[in-house]
Formats: sequence, structure tokens, C-alpha cells
Amino acid sequence: MAPAESNSGGATKDQPPVKAPAKDLKKKDDKKDEDLSEEDLALKQQLELYVERAQDTDPGLQKVALESMRQEIRTATSSMTSVPKPLKFLRPHYGTLQAHYEKMSDSDLKKLLADILSVLALTMSPEGERESLKYRLLGSDGDIGSWGHEYVRNLAGEISQEYSKRQSEEAPIDDLMDLVVQIVAFHMKHNAEPEAVDLLMEVEDLDLLVEHVDSTNFKRTCLYLTSSAKYLPGPDDMLVLDIAHSIYMKFEEYPRALQIALYLDNFQYVGELFQRCEDPLKRKQFCFILARHGVSFELTESIIADDEERDALQNLINNTKLNEGYLTLARDIEVMEPKSPEDIYKAHLIEGRGSGGGTVDSARQNLAATFVNAFVNAGFGQDKLMTVPAEASSGGSSSSWLFKNKEHGKASAAASLGMIMLWDIDSGLAQLDKYFHSTDTHVVSGALLGVGIVNCNVQSDCDPALALLAEYVEKEDASIKIGAIMGLGLAHAGSQNEQVRSILMPLLLDGRSSLDVIAFAGIALGLVYVGSCNEDVAQNIVLALMERSESELGDPLAHFLPLGLGLLFLGKQESVEATAEVSKTFNEKIRKHCDMTLLSCAYAGTGNVLKVQHFLGQCAQHLEKGESYQGPAVLGIAMVAMAEELGLEMAIRSLEHLLQYGEQNIRRAVPLALGLLCISNPKVNVMDTLSRLSHDTDSEVAMAAMISLGLIGAGTNNARIAGMLRNLSSYYYKDASLLFCVRIAQGLVHLGKGLLTLSPYHSERFLMSPTALAGLVVMLHACLDMKALILGKYHYVLYFLVLAMQPRMLLTVDENLKPLSVPVRVGQAVDVVGQAGRPKTITGFQTHSTPVLLAAGDRAELATEKYIPLSPILEGFVILKENPDYKEES
Repeated sequence: MAPAESNSGGATKDQPPVKAPAKDLKKKDDKKDEDLSEEDLALKQQLELYVERAQDTDPGLQKVALESMRQEIRTATSSMTSVPKPLKFLRPHYGTLQAHYEKMSDSDLKKLLADILSVLALTMSPEGERESLKYRLLGSDGDIGSWGHEYVRNLAGEISQEYSKRQSEEAPIDDLMDLVVQIVAFHMKHNAEPEAVDLLMEVEDLDLLVEHVDSTNFKRTCLYLTSSAKYLPGPDDMLVLDIAHSIYMKFEEYPRALQIALYLDNFQYVGELFQRCEDPLKRKQFCFILARHGVSFELTESIIADDEERDALQNLINNTKLNEGYLTLARDIEVMEPKSPEDIYKAHLIEGRGSGGGTVDSARQNLAATFVNAFVNAGFGQDKLMTVPAEASSGGSSSSWLFKNKEHGKASAAASLGMIMLWDIDSGLAQLDKYFHSTDTHVVSGALLGVGIVNCNVQSDCDPALALLAEYVEKEDASIKIGAIMGLGLAHAGSQNEQVRSILMPLLLDGRSSLDVIAFAGIALGLVYVGSCNEDVAQNIVLALMERSESELGDPLAHFLPLGLGLLFLGKQESVEATAEVSKTFNEKIRKHCDMTLLSCAYAGTGNVLKVQHFLGQCAQHLEKGESYQGPAVLGIAMVAMAEELGLEMAIRSLEHLLQYGEQNIRRAVPLALGLLCISNPKVNVMDTLSRLSHDTDSEVAMAAMISLGLIGAGTNNARIAGMLRNLSSYYYKDASLLFCVRIAQGLVHLGKGLLTLSPYHSERFLMSPTALAGLVVMLHACLDMKALILGKYHYVLYFLVLAMQPRMLLTVDENLKPLSVPVRVGQAVDVVGQAGRPKTITGFQTHSTPVLLAAGDRAELATEKYIPLSPILEGFVILKENPDYKEES
């Protein structure tokens, strides 16, 4: 009884809107009929006749009328531009047909009428009534696609509304799901994959997708899934990526599946990949992808049985090819010639007073030159200061440059040798060996750090870093300890190495250790266990924080402890909550600072809008002097928003506002946040903002702006930034501290002679390397207090950047992993998500032969059919195999 009542209720509810037009139509009818062409008039009368016949008592007549009406509607629905004529002419009769439908007895004819009413409801039903869906569910089970796209899309919209209503009322949804299956099948057949995915997301049943994708549309479907994941709230985003992973696995698109497994941080998936894919070449390609991501993954016997193959693959994962590939690129581009700091400063291009300003503070200037030399010649194995043979330089040898630096400056100088020999473990250790026998503690400390730098991002079977550095951690001297600790942190970043933990952990709670040793131990543990949420390490850092006295907590170094804690939860979102609760019990001097640091690390690279708003709220408060927590909050905005382009642009705009309204301590952090957002990607608007800030009256803002100019131009050789920095060097020639920052920035812009990048993102900006981001974050946090750390005696924190240094190259290799030169097109990447057909993925391309450099936002594709790349993303090392179907053009 109930349904009948509701139906009649429905009819009366709908009567008024239908009747009103009916009256007006009488007056307008005569006018309207004059406007219609003859065939339209005939169609209109024809349809009116059908409507009358449909209400006839004779079922035979009814059937013919309804069939003809359906035929008319179906043939007309195909036009997309305007409302189809039959629908237009049937609008006045919608009410009459509805009323007649209620009177009919159940039969096939009633279902046929329901089908027609469902289509008419497309244009007639009042907002929010969902009549199209109502009649669809009452109608026959025929193919819905035959009524046309527009109808199916409208149905999908009504289903999602109805679904959420039924979910809240806990009503059954089986009838809806049957329809959903039909609609998804229809969309997938007609190249509307995004619409199918959207509908399934609305009804929370993405698993259906796996059955409906086929080899023609799975790539487009997965592209839509992976790019929409960035905008979904958790845990939906992970679920969507999981589905994409299973689709890729189903169609054996293994490299893409591997990327998603890495994004999800799911090493079980990675192991399954190696087991499922038997092809040894493809396995090698996976290893290159893993190595680029910078995670340590141990291949076990259960994954790959053959010992020889397993060792070869493990070597690739350990990144042993990196140095060789990088030097191949350098030789190809012909930049092997070492450069001196003077070649970078180009003092002869500066007119006027600043050119002779090199003599002001020679120890400080020599220290700057040390860093510039290390950054510019990073990884080349030769330079003009540290690796000069004894006879060549006038009378002195490399040690002569070393002793042009004062005390702690020698540590950075000795470590710079590690940077020059970057990724080349054997020669690097041989070169550093001589410093271990020095009597000067700073030199030994620098050599220890150098060992860590050489081993950074490259692992070796015998783990020389651990063997060399372990004993030095026990030494009395604080500088030697710090060198060893930092070296261990850099060499084992992301490895979660138990031995390193057992060496570093006791230092945290050792009452005799000085604050700086404890601070660096916290950072090193954070790096080794980055993103692992390791309880044990977290508890120890928390204890170390609680044991600090009031005066120690005021020291900028104490801020490294919360940062080490934050790195443990890098990008792990909710997992940080328990630790964040504990941090609320800390001394109020560091409580808020710790809270901001933990949150910013935990949500780094997630693009979580709510967290960005939270940080902005923290920055809006105007506080007394001496509050330090707004700096990490500003960096937090950048760390969270750097995940995708849209959020990134919005964050840049928000930071502009903070510059205008924020207090001084916020303004000091804004340039650093901008530097992180556009790292190695010099956007013109950001460049101009930083250029303006580099002349700011507050020297700390100016210093941060200059370092950030170096960061956004890092490794790009950007001529405009290089020009700005040259002008700044003449502007600040009297101020040693500011000049030091200009020099560091100049070194960064020419990082690796323009072959390196500091961006933590790779694989077309889909994956973010956790160790790379960790290195950047540590360095930026140190820059929040320039005077105490970078301009004080802890300038070697700049070497944390080595974690993020990667060649920005595409190097194609053959099946024996030997370089192979092929033509490729390199151009700006185009976003092709959800576009129909096969759109071009790059624009404004040029054709080069590999190896080639890729700038930020560039994408490469092969310009020849002769080879097939084993990875769909051409970045880093890509293995090519010969195309068996290729025929030489005669």
C-alpha cells in the first residue's frame, strides 16, 4: 500500500509546475505553430497523436504508440547541440503521461512507458527529485546506452545523490549497483573512463573497475586514477592507488606498478613485482627506478633465486652505476674541465667598487670559496683547489688550500673533497685517507664527514662508511664526534640500519655529551630512519628533549632534536599523532616549535589543504619576540603544498601575504619556504620576489632570500639569477656575512656545472624521494637561524644538501648497460589527464641525442622506432631493447 500512496503523492507534487506551463501554452500555441517548419509541425502532431493513443484502452494501440514514441526519441537523442525535438514537443505532456502511468496496471507496457518517462525526466523533472532514476528503476532492463550519452551521464549524477541518501538511511542499494555496472560498462566502451571512475568513487565500489578495463583503455584509466589521488582525502587516495596498482599488474605494465608501490611505500608489492616479472632486463630497469628513489631494498633468495643475478641487481639498487653514468653525461656535454670559484664569481663583469672586495675577511671568503668549489665540481673527481697534484700548484699542494681556512673552516674544507669525489667510493676513500692521520681535530672531523658524503645515496656491500666511522663516534673531541655522526647519517640515510642505531642511540642519553653532539645524533637518527615511524628511536629523542635544561632549549641547536623526531614520521600523516601528544608535555619554550616541526614533517608532500590552513593560522598570530615556532610553520606550508602544481601556486600567493602582514620572524622564513617550493625550478615571479627581498633592511631576510635564490636556481646555471647574485656581491662587498650567503648561492646555481638538481621529485613529479626531502628540510631549518649555525661554526650543515643532489639526466643504455646514443624529443610536459584520443604529451620540443639534460617540467620521448624503452618514463637510466618489428627505411 505504501508505494502507491507515495506515487500518487509524487504525482500531485509534480502537478503544479506542469499545469502552469499548460495554461500559457494555449495562448502561445498559435504563435508557436506559425514559427515551426512543416516537418517539425508534422512531428509535433504525430507525437501528440502518440500521447493520446498511449492512453487508449486497447493494449495493441498502446504498444504501437509507445514503440513509435520510443523510436522517435531514440533517433533524435543523437544530436548533442540542442534539446532534441521530440523531447521538446513532449514536455507539455509529461504530466499527462505521468498521471496515466500511475493508473496503468503492471505489464510490459507499463515498463515501456516508464522508460520513456525516464528519458523525458531528463529535461522536465524538478531539481532534486531524481525522477529519471526513479522511472529507470521501474522500467525494463534494456540497454541504457541506446538512449544516448547525455541520458547516461544524467543518470550517473542522480545515482550518486540517491546513493548517499540511501547510505545515510541505511537502505538497500542492490538495484542501484546493477545500474552502476551497466553505466560503467557503457562509459568504458565509449572512452569516458574518467566518468566511470567518478561514478565508482561516488558509490564507493572501485573494485568493479578492474573487470571493465581492457588493454585499450587501462592506461588512460590509471592516469586518471593516479592524478586524482592527489586531490582525495585519506584513506580514499590510497585505495584509488591500490586499484591502479592492481590494474597495472593485470596488464603487466610493471614499471608503473612499481612507481605506485613506491608511492604507497609498500615493499611487499615491490617484492611481488620482481617475482612476477621474469624478464631479467625489466628487472634491471626496476632496480634503476628503486635506486633513483633512494630507498634501500634488500633482494632476498625468496624473491630472486639465482645468486649471480641477485647480486647484479642488488648492485644496481645500491646505485653503483650512478657515478659512471654522471661522468658519461659530463663527457658528452664536454664539461669535465674543473672550475675554480673565480670562474663562478666572474668578478670582471662587475663594474665599480665591489670587484676588489675579495680581501675583506679572507678566512670567511676562503670558506665560501671552499663551498662554491665543492658544489660546482660535485662528483667530477677533480677541481682546482683540493685535488691539485703537489708539483702543479706553485710550491704548495692540496693541503695548502686546507690551511687557508681557520679552525672549523678546515672541517668543511676536508669534507669538500668528499663532495668532489661524490658517489665514487673507491677513489674518494683513497683521497680522503691522508686526512685521517692529521693531528688537527677539525681536519679529521672533516675527513669523517667527507666519507659520509662520498657514500651518500650509494651503498656498497662492504659498507666502508660504517667500518671507518664507528670507532670515531667514541672519541672525546666534540668536533670529531659530530663529523662521524653526520657522516653516518648521510651514508646510511633511509637504510634503517640497526648497527648505526646501536652506535648513535647511546649518544642521545649520554649525560657527558655536549648539546651539539646530541643535536646531530638526533638528526642522524632521523635520517637513517626517515619515514619509518620507529618507536624506539622516537622515544629516545623524546627523552633527550626532556632532559635538556631551560637554557639549552633556547639554543638554536636544540631545534635539531624535534626535527630529527619529525623526520622519523616524514610523510606518514596520522602516524605522528601519538608522538605529537607527548610533545605537548615539553617545556613551553620548545613545545609549539616541536608541534609545528612534527606536523610539517608528517604531512610533507601530501598536499593536505587542512594542514596548510592550520599553518597559516599559526602564522597569523602576532607574538612577542623570541617565539621561534612560526619559522617551522612557514616552512610547513611549503613542505605540505609542494605536492602538486595547483597547491604550489596557491602557497606562493599565501606566502606573498605573509610577507606583507607577518612579523619579522615570519618574514625571515618566507624566502626559505619559497626556495623549497620552487627548488631547482626558477619561476620568474618567485625569482623577482626573492630579488626584492635580497635588498631587505633586515639582514636575516636578505640572507635567507639569497640562499633561496641559490636553491631555486640550483643546478640550472640560470643566467638571470647568476646576474642578480653578481650584482648582490658588489652591493654587499663590505659585509662579510651577507657576501658569504651570496657566494653560497652562486655555488648552488652552478651545482655540478649545471648537471645536478636538488628537487626531491622524480618520475614526472609523481614520486618524492624521502631522503632527498629530509636533507633539504634539515638544511632549511638550519637557515632559520643563520647567524648561529651557518655563519657560526656549523656551516657544514650545508652538506646535508648532498642527500638531494641527483643528476638531471636521461641516459639510455643498451641491454649490457652500456651507454647508447639515440635521438629523443625533449619538451615541456603537457597534462593529458582525461583527454580523449592520443594527445601529444610534450610541446615545443627539440630533438637531441642522448644523454640529455632535463629541466624542471620537461619530458622526453624517443624519436625513433628502432628501440623500445623498458620504462614509460624517460628519466635517469633507461634500458632500451631493440624493436623486433622495426624495418630500416630504404
